[in-house]
Amino acid sequence: MTEWYHYPMLIGIGFLVGGINTIAGGGSLISLPILIFLGLPPSVANGTNRVAVVVQNALGSAGFASKGVTTAPFNIYLGISALLGALLGAHIAVDISEALFNRILAGVMIVVVFLLLLKPKMRLEVPKENIKGKRLWTAVIAFFFIGIYGGFINAGIGFIIILFLHHVNRMTLVRANATKTVAVLLYTLAALTVFVINDKVAWDVGAVLAIGNGSGAWYASRFSVGKGDGFVKVFLIIMIIILSIKLWFYDL
Repeated sequence: MTEWYHYPMLIGIGFLVGGINTIAGGGSLISLPILIFLGLPPSVANGTNRVAVVVQNALGSAGFASKGVTTAPFNIYLGISALLGALLGAHIAVDISEALFNRILAGVMIVVVFLLLLKPKMRLEVPKENIKGKRLWTAVIAFFFIGIYGGFINAGIGFIIILFLHHVNRMTLVRANATKTVAVLLYTLAALTVFVINDKVAWDVGAVLAIGNGSGAWYASRFSVGKGDGFVKVFLIIMIIILSIKLWFYDL
């Protein structure tokens, strides 16, 4: 990446991706292939993308908190569990060959398409939130495995987290998103550490992308709280349609 125009382009892409990831998910399915297309080796693109994801979720979490939306300490419990899984997933990511990573990424995109097409129906009104007892421990265990995937590749994980919290813990979409930003922040910090130790981060590219991701996340988090679950649901449906079409015809 030596062309000057790549950097303002990355800020714009990052703003879009940060907003998408904060309100819905699937943004890394946009940013990760673009980083590879711009010349970064797949493993370095994977690590570099985490810089932007950390900043994005830090500012997204702050944005939700500034509007009074927080699920602590539930989100911390999930984040710690996912963090442990992410350490394992990130180690797998830095050890596999680039050719195998490309095949896995392509396979993930196909799987995400079917997950999006078969997505369970989301409800605007859900039963009383349940984040204690058995539902808490179910979430903690599930997030360990979510963390393994997140540490490995992270692409499309936002949809999985939102659907899980919405249907298992009975969270509204806004509160599920607020929980997601904290949990993803914690496990991505762990994954990023592994990528840094293994010299798999292009800091200049990651920093520029992070400017866009962070800005998009801050704006989207505060905007979505004001608009409520109805807006989030419509946004999710739109993103599902767009990403399904994109991923179905995407050729890595």
